[in-house]
Amino acid sequence: MKITGYRSLTTICDWGRPVGDVNGVIENGITDVPILIIETDEGVNGIGLGGHADIARVFPALEGEDPRAVTSLYDRMQSFVFKTGHCGSVFGAIGVADMALWDIKAKLAGEPLWRLLGARDRFVPGYASGLDYGLDDQSLVAYYRQWADRGFAAAKIKGGSDPLRDIERLKAVRDVLSVNLPRPSMMLDVNESWSRKQAVRFLSAIEDQIDLTWIEEPVRRWDADGHAALTGACRAAVATGENLTGLEQYRPFIQKNAVDIVQAGSCWGISHFLRVANLAHAHDLPVSPVGYNANPVAHAAAAVPNHIGCEIQHIAPPYGIAVDQEIADGGIVLGDKPGFGFEVDEVAISRHQLNGCWANKAGPHVRPERAGLQLGAPAKA
Repeated sequence: MKITGYRSLTTICDWGRPVGDVNGVIENGITDVPILIIETDEGVNGIGLGGHADIARVFPALEGEDPRAVTSLYDRMQSFVFKTGHCGSVFGAIGVADMALWDIKAKLAGEPLWRLLGARDRFVPGYASGLDYGLDDQSLVAYYRQWADRGFAAAKIKGGSDPLRDIERLKAVRDVLSVNLPRPSMMLDVNESWSRKQAVRFLSAIEDQIDLTWIEEPVRRWDADGHAALTGACRAAVATGENLTGLEQYRPFIQKNAVDIVQAGSCWGISHFLRVANLAHAHDLPVSPVGYNANPVAHAAAAVPNHIGCEIQHIAPPYGIAVDQEIADGGIVLGDKPGFGFEVDEVAISRHQLNGCWANKAGPHVRPERAGLQLGAPAKA
């Protein structure tokens, strides 16, 4: 069996509301979802979701290879870009191709990926999240009610510009989810928007009023010393890792005791998540994948012993993609269809006229000029 080629297409996720974080908001709530399809000479194709703009750089490492050698091919792709580096969008292409290879491997075995990877239970515990920074307070409460109706008792909201606003919104979501648990788990993600001292001051104010489960990416993604300082200064766990691309970038965080919840970006693939989970497990740390459309990494999360919860950002799948899973009982119930259980309607996608884009100059993937430089929180409106 050999890999013969690939196809790329793009669909959209219509969130039905503004989405974003402290770095910016996409008001129309329509974002692009890139799809990679890896083809084989036996007609079994694999599907990967996520940005893969640099796939042409790494595909020569796959062409003509047996797709069942997934982990070896993951290393082969990294070796193929040894001189130019594997970070950034290249790491994304490697990760999405890796997803597609795991999809093929599970399909050939006739099993869902969660079972192929050795999971015992199809249920993956999760927490509700919604890139909700652009929602007003009333819309925020209404949004999280739908998660409460599905049994969720944990949520992560977006914040970072004003701790007083963050406190009010954390309390509001906590009250919504308390129908399922008297003390829901509440998390706050500030997307690298604080300096070290801001993080200490703002988090102290928040913790005076909220039992915060974790603070996510409080300072810059590479600042292990800053994360370590905050870990020692707050009660909440410090979560980070979604933007780290390779185990070598996690090493200083582990060495400096700078992370309490080890995260991995779902777009970086299955092999990356499994390796990060093993590294965390070796240091008695829990692991949590950051959410992405259709939750592909949930299959791997089901199979690791230290998984604490999977971020779930949206109930509906992207346009033109059917997914064999259910969002219920506070998590994801994975299905029995082989591979990820994805079915892509390429005809419907090709006929769809809506376009979406994450790369908006207003964010959320563009860092504001004054991020981390404000002396204090803004005055309340």
